[in-house]
Amino acid sequence: MEVKKNPKVDLQNRKGIFLEIGLICSLAFCLVAFSVGQSKKTIEIIEVSGPEVEVELMDITKTEEPKTQAPVKQAVKLITDVLNVVKNETVIETEFDFEEYDEDEIVVAEIAVAEEEIVEEPAFVKVEVMPSFMGGDLNTFRTWFSGEFKIPAIAAENGIQGKVVMKFVIEKDGSVGGIEFLQSPDKVYEDEARRVLMKSPKWTPGRQRDQVVRVFYILPIDCRLQ
Repeated sequence: MEVKKNPKVDLQNRKGIFLEIGLICSLAFCLVAFSVGQSKKTIEIIEVSGPEVEVELMDITKTEEPKTQAPVKQAVKLITDVLNVVKNETVIETEFDFEEYDEDEIVVAEIAVAEEEIVEEPAFVKVEVMPSFMGGDLNTFRTWFSGEFKIPAIAAENGIQGKVVMKFVIEKDGSVGGIEFLQSPDKVYEDEARRVLMKSPKWTPGRQRDQVVRVFYILPIDCRLQ
């Protein structure tokens, strides 16, 4: 025998409604559970207290700008004196009396002038590079000197003869200086020898350690009358 179901009583037709009711109940239950389980949270405000700092207040004063003073008008005194221009021939008289001064009271102070001492560099006898005369040595100078030296007439007339020993310095600039006579028969020979030395052409100066230096020579000459 076949069982027939009443469509109004069939629960399969209301399956969707029951499902929606179940979901609604589940959602309500979850909301109630969350609201009950949530704990209350309190926020505590902690006041941080530090050391008291004293702040010194400074009074601010406004400095007044200096007042500019008005320019003071000064009276200018004009000089009204006029110089009298006179001719050169005009004699000007003065009332200055020189008799008030006694000649014995006038003192003239002497000013001492210190003489500057000139210190010459020492002259060498022997250096690394000796001076040269006209491309030669001392013998070249001796030959030139003999050709320039003349026997003084007064010495020839009086039969004066002998040896002249002279000392001279070849300066840094090549000139001849520092002339001295160590031996001479008469002054006339010294004058003639000095004249020839001062007439000498310049030498090539001597050198020591690559520096120009002064070098001196001693040159003897026999002055014989023939």
